[in-house]
Amino acid sequence: MRMNKDNIITLPHADLRKRSVRVGVITKDIVKLVAAMEAATIDWEESREHEVGVALAAVQVDELYRIVVIREDFNDKKNKKFEALINPEIVKYEGEIEEDFEGCLSVKDVYGKVPRHTKVRVKALNLKGKEIRMKAEGFLARVLQHEIDHINGKLFVDHIEDKPEAFYQLGNTGKIEELDDEQRTTIFAQIFSE
Repeated sequence: MRMNKDNIITLPHADLRKRSVRVGVITKDIVKLVAAMEAATIDWEESREHEVGVALAAVQVDELYRIVVIREDFNDKKNKKFEALINPEIVKYEGEIEEDFEGCLSVKDVYGKVPRHTKVRVKALNLKGKEIRMKAEGFLARVLQHEIDHINGKLFVDHIEDKPEAFYQLGNTGKIEELDDEQRTTIFAQIFSE
């Protein structure tokens, strides 16, 4: 199973709104899917000048399994290693709720200032079927919440749908920029069209 950036589906694709199913057995096909997801994320990243592919959920390559891959090191683009989380779930939200910018490989060229908890506790299985538990804070906590939303059929834009001022775009220089009213109207039509 080979994948690249073209396998990543984007809004308004209906499957992004579907709940993914639990993985019952970690088969060779699941292991291959994880590798393909990692390859698609790296290929996407290599096509973007100012962005890093930090994580991907299986639904984003139109495979409705509760699988997430997360970059081992968010700050080092040369490090192309990921950790796979099978059937991840947040068992506890902690800390404060803070707004910060998020983007998504399935929401083209749009960023949003999204409220998230600053700390979470997550449990999942690794690729060997062993249960792992992790405490995450800061950016990792945000990424985990974002990706676990994906497997539940929710995207970051859904958290700010009623806040047009919370939507932004990535400019040519790699800086996040505010949208004018016309851009906002166009983006809302693309994102929230059924």
